[in-house]
Amino acid sequence: MFHLIFLWLVFCAFSFGISGFIFVSMGRAAKRPWCLKLDRNYRPKVSILVPTYNEEDVIQFKLKNLVKVKYPEGLMQIIVVDSNSSDQTVKLVRDFAARHPENNIQLLVEGERRGKSASLNFALKNCEGEIVIVSDADCFWPSEILERTMPFLADPTVGAVSGPKILLNPEQSWVTKTEDAYLNSMNMVRFGESKIGSTLLFEGGFSAYKRGLLDSFDPYNTGSDDCGSVVKLAEKGYRAICVPEACFYSAFPKSWKEKLSIKVRRANQLVRVLWKYLCLLLSGRIKISKRVIVQGILIYLVNPIMFIALAATTIVLLFKFPYFSLIFVIFLLPNVGFYLFESIQSYLILFVSMLAVLMRKRFVVWKKPKDRSLIHENVLRRYGLI
Repeated sequence: MFHLIFLWLVFCAFSFGISGFIFVSMGRAAKRPWCLKLDRNYRPKVSILVPTYNEEDVIQFKLKNLVKVKYPEGLMQIIVVDSNSSDQTVKLVRDFAARHPENNIQLLVEGERRGKSASLNFALKNCEGEIVIVSDADCFWPSEILERTMPFLADPTVGAVSGPKILLNPEQSWVTKTEDAYLNSMNMVRFGESKIGSTLLFEGGFSAYKRGLLDSFDPYNTGSDDCGSVVKLAEKGYRAICVPEACFYSAFPKSWKEKLSIKVRRANQLVRVLWKYLCLLLSGRIKISKRVIVQGILIYLVNPIMFIALAATTIVLLFKFPYFSLIFVIFLLPNVGFYLFESIQSYLILFVSMLAVLMRKRFVVWKKPKDRSLIHENVLRRYGLI
């Protein structure tokens, strides 16, 4: 019995203790001041890439949002790269560009749908800016976002900047409420990682890269154009940071089924990205932020396996000692139960994703989530985004 309980405690420490320690330490790190050389007057030319596939519901909102962004005239290029849409996306972009000739809006159309990373690499050849920024069609920026974020890229050690996602519909359902709480927690961790080195997680709503360091998107073919693209930066010795000034807005599906679909797809990509980090770390090719990378490997690769071992050990203990079920009272504690549920859900998704990676199952072509119908003009105007 002693050995079984000892194993249970070890698996529990890995599954929740290490994650809890990382969460607390990154929360403290997030409060530190930046150790960067910021230049508030840094205004490089930027190329904004918007990949699309059947985005007729939101593409006009997206373009209205982008032309509202404050930035010096002539220093912003907008490239919409369409992956062979079958709806009116291409026509709507052309019409919008014709109505706004004062804005540098270009449209590129691929002959076939090959996936988001391939689409971005196709557009990369046409970028004129020193900074390349990726933004999904369903993500919207505050008008001051470029003026606030470009100073961070003036630092010679920073290779890329991303920002936190803010939900447009956080109170719509219990799914969006839990996602909002999850995002707030993860954003704090990303801020902490950025303060001590680099963050491993980038969002598709706002990801800005120095063009001279960006050979291609997702060069290691991890399936994630955002997180996969910063792996090469870490190998080159440049920081990828997440800053509050780069926040963007997006909606989130209100059903748990759609949330699960998004999480599984995202986890599949993260597992591949962290596996690549592990390989580079073991081969001595990672030059910076080794602590953050080790933390990521523990959370996304090691802990899911430890959680499955914890679940198996718990089942054995419950069969042998029914009173052991009293441990589940902890789920009734305020807040604790929520974080435990989200952690368990994440570990299960990550473990399934690890199995999918082992079976060589991946998501080559990005799938559009069912959140476009949640984006309305009145909501965007309420937030001052159009």
